[in-house]
Amino acid sequence: MKTRYTLALSIILTACAITSTALHAAESQPNDIPRRADGKPDFNGVWQVLNTANYDLLAHPARVAMATQPGPFGPVPAVEVVALGAIGAVPSGHGVVIGNEIPYLPYALKKQQDNQANWLTTDPEIRCYLPGVPRATYLPFPFQIFHSDSALFITYEFAGATRNLELTDPGEAPVDSWMGQSVASWDGDTLVVKVTGQNDQTWLDRSGTHHSEAMVVTERYTLQNAHVMDYEATIEDPKTFSRPWTIRMPVYKRVGVDAQLGQFKCVEFVEELMYGKLRKEPLPAAAPSP
Repeated sequence: MKTRYTLALSIILTACAITSTALHAAESQPNDIPRRADGKPDFNGVWQVLNTANYDLLAHPARVAMATQPGPFGPVPAVEVVALGAIGAVPSGHGVVIGNEIPYLPYALKKQQDNQANWLTTDPEIRCYLPGVPRATYLPFPFQIFHSDSALFITYEFAGATRNLELTDPGEAPVDSWMGQSVASWDGDTLVVKVTGQNDQTWLDRSGTHHSEAMVVTERYTLQNAHVMDYEATIEDPKTFSRPWTIRMPVYKRVGVDAQLGQFKCVEFVEELMYGKLRKEPLPAAAPSP
């Protein structure tokens, strides 16, 4: 009797263990990841971040967006941007840099500090220049990925920026450009994109994080499910940083009527900022709000 009981118990426990293992395996399989006919993850869709990385990649408290030079508010000194109240402030953020440190070389740290102090007149975003990579991903604007069997293409709402992800390495970029050259490959279910050939004119955030023309960015796009994508970018630039460093953040798929891009061709918005000083008769100062 005891032997039968022991045998039955053993069978039950073994069955439970097998069932548990099977369930765990099923849970670990990315069954809810949309896939294309070739089995690769399907990245088609409109995506957008929900963070404050564009203000500052590092962890930061809420603060007033101060500057030491006149900014894009007509004749009002940028140091008085506090008069704008909450819209002239930077929201707090937990940071997206792994380790919460950007390893600047000494001269590069000084340049970042100067950039941050004068961002209202020098940030390329304010002047509507193309954002570069990786900043294009975490601007407060959506972007759309077009993914077919033979092509990968990303278009961004901000300034109409675009990227064609080369599926065959064409070799060294023929010339430096604002968005650089992107070459894509696969690491399992992760889309890996190596970006080279960017000029040194873009910033990585409004806090003045900068780079040289030697920067190489390696992006990793990984679907977590049908609605969330993990984005990771490793920055290598021996002219600016003492070692490679990495940012990481979730990106979310927009749905419904929001699953489309609007237009934000901002060149016309910055004409006064960039060329207003050339007016023979400056525009009158704007009256302060009541």
